Amino acid sequence: MVRSLQWRRIAIELSLLVAIGLLMAVLGPYRSLDVPPLRRTIYWLLAIIGGGAIGILIDFAIRKRIRGFWRAVLGVAILMTPPVTLFVWTLNAGMLGQKVGPRGLLTLGWQVFVIAFLVMAMRALLWRRAIETRTVVMPPLPEAERAFRMRLSAKRRGARLIAIEAEDHYVRIHTDQGSELLTMRFSDALMELGQVHGHQLHRSWWAAGDAIEEVRWQRGSGEARLAGGLTAPVSRSFAASLRDAGWR
Repeated sequence: MVRSLQWRRIAIELSLLVAIGLLMAVLGPYRSLDVPPLRRTIYWLLAIIGGGAIGILIDFAIRKRIRGFWRAVLGVAILMTPPVTLFVWTLNAGMLGQKVGPRGLLTLGWQVFVIAFLVMAMRALLWRRAIETRTVVMPPLPEAERAFRMRLSAKRRGARLIAIEAEDHYVRIHTDQGSELLTMRFSDALMELGQVHGHQLHRSWWAAGDAIEEVRWQRGSGEARLAGGLTAPVSRSFAASLRDAGWR
């Protein structure tokens, strides 16, 4: 399942880059409208897909080091500009017959940065939007929660599950109808919720995926704001999975 999700993400990333490349071919910025349509389309597809791939690799490499949505986008755009500029310079020379000197390279670098920032911003907004609508894309499976819900009182058996919290030899279940204690180990609760869309935030906290509203990061760890006004700590050990899900 993890591998299929990875391939799905690659397909979405590639589709986005292809769409942007085709859009650039139609708009023809930086005087590229003077280039014949077929060559212009191939040029922009290569430029956007190749440059975007470099940006995505840089994003994966630094995402854990930069906090803040727009700060991360700007950081990726800045770092990807030099290698992408060289790539585009090579592409210009090979496909368009354009060779520029040092001064022209600076101009090209600025053009690359502008497009890189726009592409990375669109990509980041796409994934953030996907997270905001994850209950539609990946809803919790009722059958996955059934056994766990049967442990709850009748009042909360059909309530929205928000989080579970370890308390000594008990587990506190947080729902939109209040909370209650269950006599069970936290590890056993995690096993029963293994197929439910959610994230372990801390050695003593797990939250449903659709209950996380905001994550505030500080020096590798952080704090998650959950539905119902709850807050839960996010430890360094479990921060990576949240960041991979787009909470940066």
